[in-house]
Amino acid sequence: MNSAPNAPNAVTVIGLGPMGRAMAAALLDRGYAVTVWNRTASRADDLVARGATLARSPADAVAANEAVIISLTDYAAVNAVLEPATRALDGRVLLNLTSATPEEARAGARWAAGHGAVQITGGVNASPPGIGQPESQAFYSGPREAFDRHRPVLEALTGRVDHQGEDPGLAALHYQIGMVVFWTSLLSFWQAIALARANGLTAADILPSTAETTNSLSETFAFYAERIDAGMHLGDVDRLVMGLASAEHVLHTHADAGVDTVIPAAVVDLFRRGVEAGRGADSCSALVELIAKPGT
Repeated sequence: MNSAPNAPNAVTVIGLGPMGRAMAAALLDRGYAVTVWNRTASRADDLVARGATLARSPADAVAANEAVIISLTDYAAVNAVLEPATRALDGRVLLNLTSATPEEARAGARWAAGHGAVQITGGVNASPPGIGQPESQAFYSGPREAFDRHRPVLEALTGRVDHQGEDPGLAALHYQIGMVVFWTSLLSFWQAIALARANGLTAADILPSTAETTNSLSETFAFYAERIDAGMHLGDVDRLVMGLASAEHVLHTHADAGVDTVIPAAVVDLFRRGVEAGRGADSCSALVELIAKPGT
């Protein structure tokens, strides 16, 4: 078994894209001894100037510290980087913050265990400027003991850290669920801007109203979550047939303005399928049952 340095104020960061660089910088700000590695070594120049140590290889980077933060594009990149470093993995804790599906995270954890390492899967709900900020949040899952032991490192990256359970796929699941809401919400904003521009308005012109709509969603989510979990799709507040009419108005407004209709047409299609399935008098939340995996 390799001897793994366990200095509480020392950590390795592998991957120096915008997120990895922000993480290494946040750790340096908090007095950590940081070892870094990146395929393009020049990306480490400013970090080295601040006191970080540039490892010559992934194996050297892994060997330097027990805690190894990994921030790469995907798990294929993780495998490509770590395969030549497998001898150094024994005794390490891989804080893997690379985006992945739950199944990829579970497979990665099994692979790490096969080489004597422990993987803590992470999903960071922050952009690079949010790293190191107390209001930022990240999900983690995997062995609780390893998570608790390295919690100070994780809290240096985001002020809030939530351990979701021992299953290494749970953090990835919670992260991807967040991405569902994030990307569809952001796409709706791009769509709204395109419609505004077609009518002589700017993004700044519609920002107050779109922000107000977005801010109201947390209360709306809470209202529907309680009902959906109770299996209630009563049409006492809204009805799917009226939702379809509203979605069609949105679609026609885009078509009249000459704006791309792919997204609003997809919304209309989903609402129409719900009505055709006999749920027209139910709440629009009944669409959950249409989308959901059968039997869940």
